Amino acid sequence: MTTRVRRAAAYAAVSTLALAAPILEWASAIAFGAVAVGALSVTDGPVFELFARPADRQEGRLHGLAAFGFAAAAIALLTSFAGLPSHVLVASVLVVGYGNIAQQIAWRFDAEPILRTGAFVTGGLVAAVLGQVLALRAESVPVALPEVVFLAASGALLAGLLRSVLFARDDPLVMLSVAFLLWLFADLTVVVTVDGIAVAIAVTALFGYVSWALDAASIPGMMTGALLAMLTIVLGGYGWFAVLIAFFSIGSLSTKFRYEQKAARGVAEDNEGARGSGNVLGNAAVALVAVLAYAAHDKFAVSGHVFLFAFAGSIATAMSDTLSSEIGGVFDDPRLITTFERVEPGTDGGVTWQGELAGIAGAAVVAGIAALLFESVGTTGAAVITLAGAGGMTMDSLLGATMEGDRLGNQSVNFLATLTGALVGAGLAVLVLS
Repeated sequence: MTTRVRRAAAYAAVSTLALAAPILEWASAIAFGAVAVGALSVTDGPVFELFARPADRQEGRLHGLAAFGFAAAAIALLTSFAGLPSHVLVASVLVVGYGNIAQQIAWRFDAEPILRTGAFVTGGLVAAVLGQVLALRAESVPVALPEVVFLAASGALLAGLLRSVLFARDDPLVMLSVAFLLWLFADLTVVVTVDGIAVAIAVTALFGYVSWALDAASIPGMMTGALLAMLTIVLGGYGWFAVLIAFFSIGSLSTKFRYEQKAARGVAEDNEGARGSGNVLGNAAVALVAVLAYAAHDKFAVSGHVFLFAFAGSIATAMSDTLSSEIGGVFDDPRLITTFERVEPGTDGGVTWQGELAGIAGAAVVAGIAALLFESVGTTGAAVITLAGAGGMTMDSLLGATMEGDRLGNQSVNFLATLTGALVGAGLAVLVLS
């Protein structure tokens, strides 16, 4: 057994303390706190050698184990005094502890990065499912297995995403992020069926792998897209996912369109068009919020279909902006949207009439899919979504011409543009369709 695997196994053993939370209650925070305090007092010996990460060896203290213990203790305190469910505590801690050991085992066999990430997600998912079942039974609470699997899968995907962009020493941040996400989901009145979660996991795994295999996304981008796919299917439905996957598919194809020509002109996406997590989130974060709001719409005095139009409007904007940039980038004589002066290709805020037409067509494609899949959309709703997409695309160009670079980055501009599309879509839905 290698040093990496032994260390991961030791951390997994510590994470197993979370299973006692339903019985110990607030005392579980003391147990994890004792681990953290004890770790800071160890400077050498077999325990130090077992838990020490490279950074710990340089500093002469088990700071990694201490941070792990303090983070678990903080979540345990939220369980005792803020209402965070015990099974969420268990899932959050185990998904990191056992995800790590699964990843290290895969690393020992020289697995490719995608397989190591998959091992982390799989190990964390299985541990989180089993841990939640044990925790719920210890509290004599009925086990709704589909909901348990959904929480475990969501936590494992988020943890895998964060681990793909962070370091092992950031495990406490990963653990806390998973805990807050699962706490949110546990409070939602979402009905998850066996068939629904099984299809969601299968589709999510296939979607993630294909996007990576075709170089449509980096590993962080793939993980981000997979998490979005999972949440969209479970919290929204298959129709919502169809709208989302249309954007990812067509957008990725448009990125590859005349890529060499765009690269020569300096307007191509980096990494041969493989999108990272920042790019994916910049285009889809608003859509994710719309899905979450739809799942919790019974808590608002707003009809659920308003959030559907916000979702479709944001995706129409992302599609419109992507097509206008990727197709418009191969044509000459772009003009700055604010002054109509000729600018160099790739200039922020520069547009071509070909790109604008492609963008409007992209928004219309999203609108057509939504109209086909949702009875509440119809012809008028499709027009609303198209207008929302075109409006968001225009906002992207305006922000690019006036603020991008000095004040805003590309991801921020994408976010604000999709937010504009969502607000236009939701607002017009209220005014026209209510």
